[in-house]
Amino acid sequence: MASALFVGPGLRADDTPLEVAPPPRPVISPVPADLTPQDTLFLTWQRDPTTTITVQWVGPEKPDLGTVRVAPRDTSAGWTVAKVVTKPFGNTEVRVHRAEVTGLAPGTEYLLQIGPSVHTSRFRTMPVKATDTFTWVSGGDCGTGPHAIGTNQIAAKQEPYFALIGGDLGYDNGTSARTAVQFLQNYSKHMIDPKGRLVPLVTCLGNHEVRGGYRGKRHDATYFLPLFDGLYKETTYGALDFGDYLSLVLLDTGHVSAVGGAQTDWLDSALAERQDRPHLIVANHVPAYPSFRSPAAAPVSGLRGMLGVTEKGGGTGDENRKHWCPLFERYGVDAVLEHHDHTFKRTHPLTDGHVDKYGVPYLGDGSWGQLRAPASPEKRPYLAAVGQAYHMTVHRLEGEQRYHVALEETGRIADIFATHGKRPHRRG
Repeated sequence: MASALFVGPGLRADDTPLEVAPPPRPVISPVPADLTPQDTLFLTWQRDPTTTITVQWVGPEKPDLGTVRVAPRDTSAGWTVAKVVTKPFGNTEVRVHRAEVTGLAPGTEYLLQIGPSVHTSRFRTMPVKATDTFTWVSGGDCGTGPHAIGTNQIAAKQEPYFALIGGDLGYDNGTSARTAVQFLQNYSKHMIDPKGRLVPLVTCLGNHEVRGGYRGKRHDATYFLPLFDGLYKETTYGALDFGDYLSLVLLDTGHVSAVGGAQTDWLDSALAERQDRPHLIVANHVPAYPSFRSPAAAPVSGLRGMLGVTEKGGGTGDENRKHWCPLFERYGVDAVLEHHDHTFKRTHPLTDGHVDKYGVPYLGDGSWGQLRAPASPEKRPYLAAVGQAYHMTVHRLEGEQRYHVALEETGRIADIFATHGKRPHRRG
């Protein structure tokens, strides 16, 4: 497994200053007016990644950018043309440009051109079945600084089929369009694999995409939802199914949708429908089992505190443990990808918060471009491994086998964890 990864030289110097998440910020500068499609171009999906692709960019509206076209790279088949639709990008003068191309062949490499441009990009569709080994990457809490760029670069070198970023993309806080665009510019420039293929982006919502962080409305996700409402049409949670072999269940940890209630009801049904998938992965932003923050809800002072009332503002994971973790355990989720705390962490497989070799592992904790010092496993017995390093996770699926490799920005392998099969007696 290790030999299949790109690794680079050297470790982060001990005296390198650590970056932490920036506080909420106002709009700091306008969005550049001269953006070209290639400046912010990225791919994502609204449905079936084996036969579709969604092409998106942010920039000024121009009449000659009304179509995109794709063609298989290695055949003589002609170009398929798709219409571009545009929509507002928050309160800016630029717009989101989107074209969904359907009817593509699974497991095929394509060429992509926008409008009259002869500039050609490349991408590939997902395989129809997981009969061959394939790799994808995940992480969260990126920002737009040099460490986020460094992790982009090493992630792209793994030749992943896609990247899943679990919230806090650029830290726009629902107020800074320029920050949201800078994240896209970095992603568009650096998330291209060594063969020149664009790496599609899948996301879920984090607190730094929403005005106020928690308990917001859809319009408070000012720049996130204009980009990703193709998947999140009516809710801020959903599922993306890859053929009949992989399902990603993407949740909102209280930023717009409450953890309990309708989202938990939906989660129960979504996991029940997908429990027999060979690979069933959940991703959310705030961790149920944090590596930095306290896992308990914040206490409340005064009479309410004396009565045992706790603060429900969000960000501690206690609601996840109450509403979601029992469902993860009941339906045999293979791994939960968590973020928000800005460390590397892997928990033991857990059932009801206790170590259980047949339980659910939680991987994270969001240090793509932001960093903190984690608590030790001695203080948090549910933690199996932790580290203070910028990192993302390389997920390698081989039939029923899953390898999860924590790879640091420097190329150092921090951790390798594997699970196999779906039934408890075959896992671990």
